[in-house]
Amino acid sequence: MGERGQARGCEARVIAGCNLGALFAEGSAEHGAGDRIALIDLNDWARPREYTHRQCDALADAFARGLIRSGGERGDAIAIVSANRAEFLIAFLGILRAGMVAVPINHKLARATISFIFADAAVRHVVCDAHHRDLVPPQLPVTDLDAGDERGLGALLDHGAFEPVRPRPGEVAMVLYTSGSTGRPKGVPLTHDGHLWALRARTRRGGPFHEHRLLVAAPLYHMNGLCTSLFTLGVGASMVLLPEFDARHYLESIERFRCTWLTGVPPMFAMCLQHRDLMASVDRRSVRTVRMGSAPISPRLWEDVQTAFADALVMNSYGTTEAGPVVCAPRPDLPLPTLSIGWAVEDVELRLVDAEGNDADEGVLWQRTPANMTGYLNLPDRTREVLTPDGWYISGDIFRRDHSGAYFFIGRADDMFVCGGENIFPGAVEALLEQHPQIDQACVVPVPDEVKGEKPFAFVVRAAGSTLDEPAVKRFALDHAPAYQHPRRIAFLDALPLAGPNKVDRKTLKVRAAAIVAASTGSNG
Repeated sequence: MGERGQARGCEARVIAGCNLGALFAEGSAEHGAGDRIALIDLNDWARPREYTHRQCDALADAFARGLIRSGGERGDAIAIVSANRAEFLIAFLGILRAGMVAVPINHKLARATISFIFADAAVRHVVCDAHHRDLVPPQLPVTDLDAGDERGLGALLDHGAFEPVRPRPGEVAMVLYTSGSTGRPKGVPLTHDGHLWALRARTRRGGPFHEHRLLVAAPLYHMNGLCTSLFTLGVGASMVLLPEFDARHYLESIERFRCTWLTGVPPMFAMCLQHRDLMASVDRRSVRTVRMGSAPISPRLWEDVQTAFADALVMNSYGTTEAGPVVCAPRPDLPLPTLSIGWAVEDVELRLVDAEGNDADEGVLWQRTPANMTGYLNLPDRTREVLTPDGWYISGDIFRRDHSGAYFFIGRADDMFVCGGENIFPGAVEALLEQHPQIDQACVVPVPDEVKGEKPFAFVVRAAGSTLDEPAVKRFALDHAPAYQHPRRIAFLDALPLAGPNKVDRKTLKVRAAAIVAASTGSNG
């Protein structure tokens, strides 16, 4: 395990060759934050645990030393299967410091899918919490974060000084697995230097960041939660970490810990706004930044969030696992248009390509960034479908660009469906429905139709106390949009189901809609 001794002296996290796992050593020292709180762990809501930057740094070193002492070698894949907690981040940082590859796994996936990931990534060791230990194959060594025996975290930690491995150019730091909405999840290898660049890109504007306290509830196995946490540690700020998203705990944490920066996916904020009692009672004046991303945002939700956090800058962000967490940002010289993700940041190239393969102002977003993956793990054919020979990643996301060059997300190309020859983007219909004052949330999915091919089916969450019915929703849609967009069927739910990264679970709702239509057809037969 050579090539140590230089990462600590790197100029704060942003130079190729530095170790992504050691990023907050310099970030903390830069602002004298070593003894300031880095992390408040709410794994036990009643008894929060606090960690300073110096403590996190020492524990990550101890974890790295322990992995090497136990026989781990540079390049070994180490999986993490756990709810959000301090030890998750400490393990992640320690794995990278030791020159190994972190593989965070969505523990909400089916057991067979998790077993596939263990094999696909060639995992050599697993870090887990007690609740998910039964997901670990018996042949793999395990570190149980809650155990007090020889398999526990205490037995692995080897306290003492440690010099992180200095990565080679292009060396992989982590493998994140996509959600697998269209089949088995795909492994995305991501490099130290690529994500150090991403951190630098996020810190070029808007400081001083070290004064912020961020609230994180998105899962750490997902790009949103993980990269937000790395950013927090990298700039010497502090964070409040929830084990998973719970709308009431999320809102209560704002006042309890005086959080200044909120981050998450739009459905999380929509669910918070539905708790009107807490929204009326919780002191939200500490919040200065609200950053939403990873899913479409309706104009109604944008306005409601701006109203709820009147003193905050509300931003829409966009990133992909394959090309990094940041491609666009606001500009100091131009007002940010509502719902826009901003303008391309330095070192990022973007193209919009239409159905004929031509550059256009609306089309599929192609991205070329320093954080681009080099290809999906063990999937050369799928890689060739999304990575061009000259390095462009074809995202499958539809965007438009205005006259100023600002970008606006329209929807996923694979979510679009055709109804009677007309293209329908579910996000556009959802945004329309959510303009109704008695609708809190909506999700639109296609169902088969013998005449139209496919037609829209909407799941709707009514506002509290509303008695809105199906004919009223249809009338609203017909009165405010083209007739082909209106949902032919409406089903009312108390809440929309969420997938692992807290996005609306469209796959489950699509199956549910098809079953409702089939049952209705059968009963009419």
